[in-house]
Amino acid sequence: QIQLVESGGGSVQSGGSLRLTCEASGKIPGTNAMGWYRQTPGNERVLVADHTSVGTTNYNDSVKGRFTISRDNAKNTLYLQMNNLTPEDTAVYFCNVRRLVVGRWLDLAWGQGTQVTVSA
Repeated sequence: QIQLVESGGGSVQSGGSLRLTCEASGKIPGTNAMGWYRQTPGNERVLVADHTSVGTTNYNDSVKGRFTISRDNAKNTLYLQMNNLTPEDTAVYFCNVRRLVVGRWLDLAWGQGTQVTVSA
């Protein structure tokens, strides 16, 4: 069973930067994707960015040009470099791993979440 451990959250001022790290235990099978989601109180979890095992990336429009997702397959580790942060980026950030099975994405694991707080 895959377990995810996130780190790197914290508090910064607007315009600052943070780097999130997600380490996955065990090999992730098949065609898969690792991604970052975020959630604010009372709202659904939304995709921030993801990175597939074949190298494609996908970003939420709100973070394009500011956030960069990267992945080290040898280390089973996912990163999210967040630059030019704004208060609207304040949320709990979750790491996710999913696998493509018969044309459908299946969630394999979620991390425990890490808080990112951006002050004006």
